[in-house]
Amino acid sequence: MSDKSKTNEKGDAQPHDLLYLLQGADDFSRLVFPDSEALFKSLAHRQNPHTLFITCADSRVSPEMITQTRPGELFVCRNIGNIVPAYGEMLGGVSAVVEFAVLALNVQQIVICGHSDCGAMKGLASGATIADEMPTVHAWLRNAEAARSVVMARKLEEERIVQAMVEENIRLQLTHLRTHPAVAGRLALGKLQVQGWVYDIGRGKVSIFDEADGKFDSLEEARLRMLRKDAR
Repeated sequence: MSDKSKTNEKGDAQPHDLLYLLQGADDFSRLVFPDSEALFKSLAHRQNPHTLFITCADSRVSPEMITQTRPGELFVCRNIGNIVPAYGEMLGGVSAVVEFAVLALNVQQIVICGHSDCGAMKGLASGATIADEMPTVHAWLRNAEAARSVVMARKLEEERIVQAMVEENIRLQLTHLRTHPAVAGRLALGKLQVQGWVYDIGRGKVSIFDEADGKFDSLEEARLRMLRKDAR
């Protein structure tokens, strides 16, 4: 059991308390860092991530845990609804991250990862207005409005709507991603790959969007498809 767990059991620090975070930072310095000191020293003055991982800011989504990657491998961009505004529509943090990752860091892959039970997609699916209480969130989610329109046009059963929104939003954001000049150029040269994922929180499973047939495959199906493609 870690010192942090012992501290929590003693009641000295609670998860909602800043002392809890300080204890975690201390545990990292004393218990975790020494085992990976060589790795962190190699990263002290440079980074060379292979993948830009764009995902939701949801606290239940942990990119490094899901992909089992080490520090320095992923360049992570998180926001409400794992959204990538189309180029020119809302130039800002996400557009800057994409541009920097592709042109400065030369990432080879970009993954857009949505997830089950997404609050942003729930809000869009319900049609409830949040403009008065959260105007900035409301404006941001306009970048996913087309996904809502597609799903609502299908007249799905209510229990299927949110998951359908999550998946349709991945399709839409991949389309937006390709409008960014840096991405379009590298794709044209065959020096970049993009992929859409959906992470199922409760099952610990990831499904992969197959753009050729427009559906989400299991990991095994996606691996086989990619192996067949590489063998050609």
